[in-house]
Amino acid sequence: MRRTDVEVLGELRPRYREVLTPDALALVALLHDAFAGRRADLLAQRQRRTERLLSGEERLGFRPETRHVREDPRWRVPPPAPGLERRHVEITGPPTRAMTVNALNSGADVWMADFEDATAPTWANVVEGQLNLLDALDRRIDFTTPEGREYRLGEHLPTIVVRPRGWHLVDKHVRVRGASVAGALLDAGLYLFHGARRQVAAGRGPYFYLPKLESAAEARLWHDVFRCAEEALDLPRGTVRATVLVETLPLAFEAEEVLHALGPYAAGLNAGRWDYLFSVVKNRRTDPAAALPDRSRLTMTVPFMRAYTGLLVRTCHRRGAVAIGGMAAAVPSKKDPAATERALAAVRADKDREARDGFDGSWVAHPALVSTARAAFDAVLGGADDQRHRLREDVHVDADDLLDLSGVPGGATEEGLRADLRVCLHYLQAWLGGAGAVAVDGLMEDAATVEISRSQVWTWLRHGTVLEDGRAVVPRLVQRVLDEEFGRARGELAGVPGAAERLERARALVEEAVLGEEFPAFVTSAAYVRHLVERRPAPVTVVLPGPAGERSPAPAPVAATA
Repeated sequence: MRRTDVEVLGELRPRYREVLTPDALALVALLHDAFAGRRADLLAQRQRRTERLLSGEERLGFRPETRHVREDPRWRVPPPAPGLERRHVEITGPPTRAMTVNALNSGADVWMADFEDATAPTWANVVEGQLNLLDALDRRIDFTTPEGREYRLGEHLPTIVVRPRGWHLVDKHVRVRGASVAGALLDAGLYLFHGARRQVAAGRGPYFYLPKLESAAEARLWHDVFRCAEEALDLPRGTVRATVLVETLPLAFEAEEVLHALGPYAAGLNAGRWDYLFSVVKNRRTDPAAALPDRSRLTMTVPFMRAYTGLLVRTCHRRGAVAIGGMAAAVPSKKDPAATERALAAVRADKDREARDGFDGSWVAHPALVSTARAAFDAVLGGADDQRHRLREDVHVDADDLLDLSGVPGGATEEGLRADLRVCLHYLQAWLGGAGAVAVDGLMEDAATVEISRSQVWTWLRHGTVLEDGRAVVPRLVQRVLDEEFGRARGELAGVPGAAERLERARALVEEAVLGEEFPAFVTSAAYVRHLVERRPAPVTVVLPGPAGERSPAPAPVAATA
């Protein structure tokens, strides 16, 4: 590896040097040098394909050029890695200090530490999230809040699986020779450097969830990143494992190829519900069929979602991989026991269905849901770790099954419009303040739910959707409802420091996303650059060590010059 200086534009606050060591940043720079060009090419290919799909030049389907991969019965993914043998219940959440302790004490089998949709990518969240993982692995994360609340790790902890940011995101706080580093490479590189040896020593390994992929070629890029990192860190091949979120419509047609592309790093697939629905609308938005009914009616039982999940389970089990179900986002209410009972009943029904369908585990967003989800999988799996033996050969899904958006009961309503705009306002207000997972009306919302909500409103406007009461969705109606929900939110957030100003900025983002002529690829991408990037008067240059083979496995202090 060439000797290269890395610029850190974010502030080096107390303890940040424990994460941003020269050796750790050397690994990030190595990954950037090796893969930044391919990443850019793949993103350009992604954009060109989206344009062809929207214009009608191309129709989504299973790729004929990779038929040999799908039809070859011989290949399998590796057996589950240590700590990933049983994944009945996985809890998700951002790697804040409190969430880290709560998730690791939740009783779940896996904690998905989320640097993506559940994390607002402020510089503090990115670095301190890594620091919290480091402290958790070293069992030094116990702390007491100023109010006297104690957080202490228990004895038996879930396996940590890290979700880095998607390929489309960059981090404006770290540059290699003037180029911003991909958020995915920064998140994965720092965790691999600090976490890999610690996890192996604990009998597990560095494991990942990979978001927002749109092709097997993008999964192959992750394969090469993992191989490069393993070689740099002297890890045996296959120490890293990755589960891929099938949360984009194009990837639903390449799920089998994704497992094949990851090779020794493949662990399984996950059904990412809200991002998948967002991708369906995003990639079909010029089609009137994409003006779907209210978000609350887009359940996992509608035909095109049943096709998606059935194909996912069959694909995984055919190749020996685990299939992980979608999110249970309910947040139990301390003030309303009846609402909590309704939420738990809905979660139990959802997890019962997933377990019967053949999933090997599922996601929850709150520790109080762990036991409910576990009971559903225990009832079907008993004492078994998984049900990969259920090959689901009864499932037959073709392209039309995935693309037919009919069969959703009901239509669009003003209540649904209000709910979409309310989620966008409340979430983006909190996101601008650094919170990436936000409870709104009894549900834990993240960036994915904002994307489906705003894309739904945009599509209703474009296609002149008629509400169930006979009114058309027109800009005047959307603006009126947005103004009303803004006023309601302002009252609810009165007294919260900084909320009024953040809410104004959130409204501007929502107006731009739903009323603008252009359809933003991701609302949070532009909002990140506009609102969350720290701008220091002068970067800090971190002087890297020499070749990779000369790096010390122990963290070294940052050598920095302003």
